[in-house]
Amino acid sequence: MKAKTIPTHILSGYIPALAATAIWSGNFIVARGLSGSIPPVSLAFWRWTVAALVFLPFALRSFISDLPAIRKNLSYLGITSFLGVTLFNTLIYFAGRTSTAINLSVISITFPLFIVVLARFVMKEKITLHKGIGILLVVSGVLLLITKGDLTRLLNLSFAVGDFWMLLAAITFAVYSILLKHKPRDIGVWSFQFGTFVTGLLFLTPFFLWEQAVTPPVEFNPAILFSILYIGIFASLCAFVLWNKAVISIGPAKAGMVYYTLPIFSAASAYFILGETLRWYHPVSFLIIVPGILIANYKTREETTAR
Repeated sequence: MKAKTIPTHILSGYIPALAATAIWSGNFIVARGLSGSIPPVSLAFWRWTVAALVFLPFALRSFISDLPAIRKNLSYLGITSFLGVTLFNTLIYFAGRTSTAINLSVISITFPLFIVVLARFVMKEKITLHKGIGILLVVSGVLLLITKGDLTRLLNLSFAVGDFWMLLAAITFAVYSILLKHKPRDIGVWSFQFGTFVTGLLFLTPFFLWEQAVTPPVEFNPAILFSILYIGIFASLCAFVLWNKAVISIGPAKAGMVYYTLPIFSAASAYFILGETLRWYHPVSFLIIVPGILIANYKTREETTAR
């Protein structure tokens, strides 16, 4: 009897999705590992400088051809650039100063919940029973995580402020994701991505100059340089290409399921590289949050038909 083989498009979809997720998990290791070596705005600034320079040869031709459409949609490009580039990752690097890489990665995957909540207020989508249950599960998981398994901490607000910076980053990414659904069709993906890199970097520059004036100069060493190259090249460009390949092969929904493995990669890296301890509440909160997100984003046959 002939053994069944796995379709090539499945392998070429899930493997790139896993690779992209593993690469992105390293962003939280860098955020935590360099928290005492380089200020957060500077880290974000150098990341996007490297990303824009590396992306330039690949995107320049399409960017030039799309310039008329880009000029027509400058306000849209400005808002998405500020949220997705200037603000989102900078908040992660602020969060890394007081929170663990494991916490950052677990909280980061909550952004689909905020998309559901924001869709209720922005697009008047109803919060159905399963969405409500999903929201309660995710909130419970996050509270368990940020209180380190001791909910009495809520009474005296005794938990890391970095967890709240990361929650704000997740909300920011949710708003950015909603805006992405309305990307002008006459702007290509590569042009749009490069445009957000450059525009977000321009918005970041005044904050970078201010930080340079009020903080001691950064002493660049091999570890800092390697980390900046990693998040600038791999986490910004390579992961982007791999993720696009995955979405084309298996679709955004299945690729999105793979993304929820991000805390597993981050936890392993944090344990071996940063020496962080995995506590009982980390896997428990993960096992509460992920089902909550899936339930909140589940669509019944009637909802799918209506959409």
